[in-house]
Amino acid sequence: MNDGKHATAEARFGDLASPLIEEATRQASALDTDTDPEVLHKLRVAVRRLRTLFWAYRPLLDDDFDTRQRALLKYLATSAGSTRDWDILLELVKELDVEGLEEAIKAHREAALATSVQTLTNADVKHVLQSGLKDANHRLNTASQRVPVERFARKRIGAARGQLKRRIKQALRAQQSNYAAYHEVRKAGKKVRYLLELFESDIKPELRAKVKHLKRLQKRFGALNDVVASRELLVNSKDTLGGDAHAKDALRALKTEQKHRFKAARKAIR
Repeated sequence: MNDGKHATAEARFGDLASPLIEEATRQASALDTDTDPEVLHKLRVAVRRLRTLFWAYRPLLDDDFDTRQRALLKYLATSAGSTRDWDILLELVKELDVEGLEEAIKAHREAALATSVQTLTNADVKHVLQSGLKDANHRLNTASQRVPVERFARKRIGAARGQLKRRIKQALRAQQSNYAAYHEVRKAGKKVRYLLELFESDIKPELRAKVKHLKRLQKRFGALNDVVASRELLVNSKDTLGGDAHAKDALRALKTEQKHRFKAARKAIR
């Protein structure tokens, strides 16, 4: 890693991106023999962190290039996440004591897993990510100016924190039925947390200390998102799950649970 007070943001990019690409590639390769959902989860997290890194470097990269890269990374993360969505729904129906859906959910989960593995295998994750890294490094290293990494990190983290504050205000003004506003808070909080962790060695300790608060925020909002996403998944799939009465029971239980988790999330931002 390029340490020292003269380190530049342009030089730091490769140091930050390479471990994420290695992790994503390792997990993608593991799918050939290991279809444990945890492999897909680790792959998705690595890709999401890489997507946040590209967001941070947007001012130093061509807008069109950055947009294409982040759209591609979103596609990979979404492909890796569909199996986990079914796992979360399965956990919730068990937690809420809803019967009659477990086997059907497991069947959907297996189908989603097969699709995810096939999609990611066809995507050639290693080549795609390494090509993006090579192109980004070329653009950064041939730029006419150099930006000190500490100043760059502070500015981009500040921009992300400003975005989070605005979205919190919007969420506090929103009605309970407007989950989209709360989803935006969750995404903005995750972005700040990832940036603080990525640039940990380049920022001051008082800024790094904010990670703990963001983890608590994400836990509340992540719990809310799990219920909302599970309700949507159930609504879209209830005709193929069998047992209409069981599906209705699950939707009622999830709706009640969503209200509880909404209150907990709202309390975390007041």
